[in-house]
Amino acid sequence: MSAMSATLTRCLASLLAGLALTSAASAVPACIEAQRKVDEANALRFQARQEARLGNHDRVCDTLDEVGDRYDDARDAFERCGEGVVAIDLRSELRGLRIAKKINRCD
Repeated sequence: MSAMSATLTRCLASLLAGLALTSAASAVPACIEAQRKVDEANALRFQARQEARLGNHDRVCDTLDEVGDRYDDARDAFERCGEGVVAIDLRSELRGLRIAKKINRCD
């Protein structure tokens, strides 16, 4: 019985190790996707500032809406890859976005 128990324990341990490696490997693409979404949001925020300088109010509001979408996508992707702390940090970015929308009178 002890040999069978040891074999079963080793099998279970290797199964758990395999699951841990699989989940870590599948988490990496989600984290990369999340970082890409944050980078896109930052580029769009720069674009919105440029549009504001040019006085294109409608385009500023549309761009700020796109920024919000990117931040939401990034937050979801960070949560999928297990980086909940980063997802929480994105809330401050979303607060800043709401302030920018108020300043530019986007409804």
